Amino acid sequence: MKIHGLQKMTLLDFPGKVACTVFFGGCDLRCPFCHNSDLLDMNAPALMEEEELLSFLKSRQGLLEGVCFTGGEPLMRPELPDLCRKIKALGYPIKLDTNGFRPGPLRALIEEGLIDYVAMDIKNAPERYEATTGRKDLDLAPLYESIALLKEGKVDYEFRTTVVAEFHDDASFPAIGEMIRGAGRYFLQKFTDRESVLSAGLHAPKEEELRRWAEMMKGYVEKVELRGV
Repeated sequence: MKIHGLQKMTLLDFPGKVACTVFFGGCDLRCPFCHNSDLLDMNAPALMEEEELLSFLKSRQGLLEGVCFTGGEPLMRPELPDLCRKIKALGYPIKLDTNGFRPGPLRALIEEGLIDYVAMDIKNAPERYEATTGRKDLDLAPLYESIALLKEGKVDYEFRTTVVAEFHDDASFPAIGEMIRGAGRYFLQKFTDRESVLSAGLHAPKEEELRRWAEMMKGYVEKVELRGV
């Protein structure tokens, strides 16, 4: 299995753990604010093969406390369950980042006990999903299935939204709240512009807007927090 990037240590990506982050190429969305635009193509140049990653993880046993999978969209990779089994055999818990559009593979990983934490993106209100993801004629049924799956509570999870001034406003968050009503944890992440962002010219919202939107979400979700503020 090809690995398209590796951050050897992070204190931010896996809540409460010193972890590394593994990046996979390939994504079924084209969000204009994506920071990892170089990973949208599944055939992007690989940094290493699976064996090298496993060797690295063996050398960090006792130092690292977890492994994060991100992308791209990791669930596009049919080899992912087998890699999870090998990493779990080394004693590492695994966190998965996903956009929620592949509930079948997500359910399979959860039911086999191969992942320990899921961070699922909720891009925007339903009526704004196409503009926010760069995809036309987008079927949201798989997304709702993944939301319901996580709310079953079989794995620890969070929902999160990267908030961009050009895509989000006061109407976005009550609609998002209805999508995830009753969830345990939700994060509003402040957009940060970088050279790698897919579309130039986007901006972060004002801090007072983020705090107002966080207050809106407290009527729908048990725990609401801000990131990047």
